[in-house]
Amino acid sequence: MSEITNDWPVWEVFTQKKSGAPHEHAGNLHAPDAEMALQNARDVYSRRNEAVSIWVVPAEHIVSSTPEDMGPFFDPANDKIYRHPQFYSVPKVVKKRS
Repeated sequence: MSEITNDWPVWEVFTQKKSGAPHEHAGNLHAPDAEMALQNARDVYSRRNEAVSIWVVPAEHIVSSTPEDMGPFFDPANDKIYRHPQFYSVPKVVKKRS
């Protein structure tokens, strides 16, 4: 028996559980085109009405940072102390909630 290969591209699937909620990564699948990827994602990831919206994205178009990038890639944010809540003091006129 010959080995079966899947030459279809990989699509990443994102689902939205309710209107207004963020889309979350649900998984991935192989499909020949966007229309088939969307239909397959509906069948696989929303069989029991778990989603109100589905996005499919070719995996080859996703760009991400790597663990090796952690230091240099995210360091600039740590240089700006004004981005941290501890930088600011609460004015005395502001009443604390109990």
